[in-house]
Amino acid sequence: MSAAPPVLIVMGVSGSGKTTLARLLAGRLAWTFEEGDSLHPSANIEKMRSGHPLTDEDRKPWLVAIGRWIDAATARGQPAIVTCSALKRAYRNLLRRGRPQVLFVYIELDRATLAERVENRRGHFMPPSLLDSQLADLETPGADEPVITVDGHPPAPEQADSVLTSLEQRWPLRSAG
Repeated sequence: MSAAPPVLIVMGVSGSGKTTLARLLAGRLAWTFEEGDSLHPSANIEKMRSGHPLTDEDRKPWLVAIGRWIDAATARGQPAIVTCSALKRAYRNLLRRGRPQVLFVYIELDRATLAERVENRRGHFMPPSLLDSQLADLETPGADEPVITVDGHPPAPEQADSVLTSLEQRWPLRSAG
């Protein structure tokens, strides 16, 4: 366990429920929360909005911005939660580099459920047409990565209970907050 306060990165493809789960966890734990999409450069948002998938180069400044946000929360001594698709191992490695306090929460869902959720979502910049590009980029976290995998099918409160049980085994929450 790191001496730094814990940071959870709630990850998964678009439509997996990252924001819902992250907000719920942040509320239950009274931890600082950031919606990772708000850290995207405006060019990335426009590119996705127009139906074009992001490249590794497009994502790099976004991942760096998330890393800076994590560093700022850590410097303030605050346990924190941020959302990020973190699709590839290389992205997760970048986010973890020099940050042993980072733990990923991967929301696992099948394509059909994801497609239904993305199709029914309103007010998000990413169109349903980009789901397959995200699934193609997704490298499921390996057993050697610091990750809690949660089934995205149950209601968010049940997912949160599962995450909190796993988190308690890694970082006793009484001393983390």
